[in-house]
Formats: sequence, structure tokens, C-alpha cells
Amino acid sequence: MLDTFYTLAFTHHNLDVSEVGKLHVEKEKQKEVLSELKKICCIDELMFLSTCNRVEFFICTKNEINSSYLTTFFKTLYPNFTTFDIDSFVERVSIFSGIGAVEHLLQVASSIDSMIIGEREIITQVRNAFEESRKNELTGDFIRLLIRHTIETAKKVYTETSIAQKPVSVVALAYHTLRDLNIPLSSRVLIVGAGVTNTNMARFLKKHGFKSFVVFNRTLSKAKALAEDIHGEYYSLEKLLSYEKGFDILISCTASKEPIITPKIFHRLLNGEKNKKVIIDLAIPHDIDDQIVMEENVVPISVDTLQKISDKNLRERSKEITHVDAILKDALIEFQHIQKIRKVEIAMRTVPELVKEIKQITMNEVFKKEIEQLDSSSKEVLDKVISYMEKKYISMPMKMAKEILLSSEI
Repeated sequence: MLDTFYTLAFTHHNLDVSEVGKLHVEKEKQKEVLSELKKICCIDELMFLSTCNRVEFFICTKNEINSSYLTTFFKTLYPNFTTFDIDSFVERVSIFSGIGAVEHLLQVASSIDSMIIGEREIITQVRNAFEESRKNELTGDFIRLLIRHTIETAKKVYTETSIAQKPVSVVALAYHTLRDLNIPLSSRVLIVGAGVTNTNMARFLKKHGFKSFVVFNRTLSKAKALAEDIHGEYYSLEKLLSYEKGFDILISCTASKEPIITPKIFHRLLNGEKNKKVIIDLAIPHDIDDQIVMEENVVPISVDTLQKISDKNLRERSKEITHVDAILKDALIEFQHIQKIRKVEIAMRTVPELVKEIKQITMNEVFKKEIEQLDSSSKEVLDKVISYMEKKYISMPMKMAKEILLSSEI
């Protein structure tokens, strides 16, 4: 089966992230769409993986993966794509085959192929992708064994190396900085901007126990959506000057080219409070006026500082790739061995049925009269003997075949 295994990959290596998103298939449509793809393209097994920066197809097929096959593949999957789109994706897809495809999957699950090395979320995404594909009856024995081995290997990577230990995302680093300041979970958090960065930051804070949130955003509907997600209040950006409930932590990240939080707005937000405030500016250029950082009683956390820490941590993670590669090399050899053992198991599947058939013929035809003449005690002993020998005749050929396989690999 290994020689029929392929991976068709679209990632940040060969596409812009925005283009990768075009290849996503909605979860509720996957069973119908991918089942049809499996049928038309003569695919024996299929797993579909889709994240924010990668879409990959893991397939087992006896067909040759050439331009004609890929054109049919993408036309079937994305019927609304133009001919230009199809040709573009056919030209840029990364194709891995056989043991190379296995190695690629191991690298993906171990996060050394990720945009951010060491991000553990990918292992969950791979597992969930398999479970969804299995539920949709797309996978089979080969992908099942491969994913089990892949998850075990990835866990080993994260346990035995330091590749995931130091945070590198700005959001995670901002939270760790807050944690090190021993900021109470009851702190009032003002969030200016409801884009991706602030959304991730707010969810991170909520996940770790913060409860009091107020969201300001230029588009009120986006402020509302984020506020509802984190159980907070929401206002339009214009309401900053009239907000009177004070704050402990101010987080800002907008696309403004000029500072959103001016000294005037900051003083209004303070509402007469004198205690030290934490201000987190995740915007480029800065949202919070430099004068506030220099003159007010604040603990400033800026994206510049966080990025320097991120770059340093990323360099530290990169040093671990050598250790990860060693684990993956061993895992690759181990999977090849697992595949050989599995081939033996599949080839020997008929042995139990054959042994049972011989037993039935022996008991019910060849020695039927002799057995009928035995007393109940003798029949019981005979049955135990035959059952014992049956088990041995089933297990011994398998054991011998595996021993022959192992000796041939030495």
C-alpha cells in the first residue's frame, strides 16, 4: 500500500495564505464532495486536512498522479473554479509519494513544516482531520495505521525535545507577560479593535480566567460579535471619549495609521483613577501615543518588544530541529517495519478460517463415528486438545512469518 500512497499539499510554501483558503471544503459538505471525488478519481483511501495555512489530501490510489489526473481531481472537487484556477493549482501543488509522503506527514504533525515551528495545535488538527475522514468512510487500514504512528511520533517529539516550550506568537507572549506581572483575573480589560489579533488575544485571556471585557471597534457589528464571544460589553470606537467605567488593562490593535489612543482619550478612560495601568499595543504602527508611555503611570507592552522575544524563541526552537529529525528518521524506519508486518498479517488472514475448516471436517466427517463412541468425559478432553492445537496452528505460522521477516531485515 505504501507504493500507492500520495500527498497533494498546498501550504505557505507554495501558495499565499489567502489562496490556500480557496481550497477549503466546508465540514458539512465534506462527506458528499469527498466521497464523489474518491469514486471518480479511483481513490482507495482519502484523508482531507484543512487549516488556516494548509490544505492537504492524503490518498491511496493505483493511478498515476500526472497533470491529467490532477486536472480531473481539482475539477471534481472544485466545479466552480475557472480553467485558469485549475491549471494554476495543478502547476503549483506539491506532490509527495511513498515513504516521502509518510515523512512529510510526520514533519507536518511535528510542526517543523509549520509557519510557526513548534506550534502544537497541528497535532490536534491532524487527529481531527483523520477522525472526520474516518467518520465519512473515506479512510482505510493504511491511513489508520499511519495516523496512529504519526500521532505517537508527534507526541514523542513534543515530549522529548524543546521545540514547543518557548512561546513565539505575539498573543501567547503578551499573555505570558501579563501572567508574570501577577495581574488579577478580576482586572477590567478594555479592547480597542476587533480584528484577528485582538480576537485571539481576548479568547486567550478568557480561556485563562479573565472575565471583565469591554470591546470598542469602528464597525459595531464586529465589536458585538467579539463581545458576545467573550461575554463582554461592546461600543463603537467613537464612544471611547465618553466611557466612564475605568480599566486595568488596555489592549489595542487597529489598522489606523495614526495613534487611536491619544493622551486626551487616555485621560478620559482613566476617569480619575491613579493606579498603574497595563497597556498592550499590538498594532503596527502603534495605536497608543508614545507620550502616554513616557509620561503616564503605565506598564507598556508593545508589539516591538514581543516580536524580539518571539524571534529569539523561534531561533531557540529551530535549534531543536536536529533532535526532531533524529526522532522522525527512526519513526520512518519503524513505519516501514509496521507496514511489512501488516502485509504478513493480511496475507495470513485466511489461516484461521482454513484451520477451523479442517477442524470441522475432522470432527464431523473424518472421525465422526469414532467421536460418537466416546463418553462425555473423553469428548471434553478431545475438544480441549483440538481447541489448543487450533490456536497453535493459527498463531505459529504468523509468528514464524514475522520471525522470517525480522531476520531478513538484519
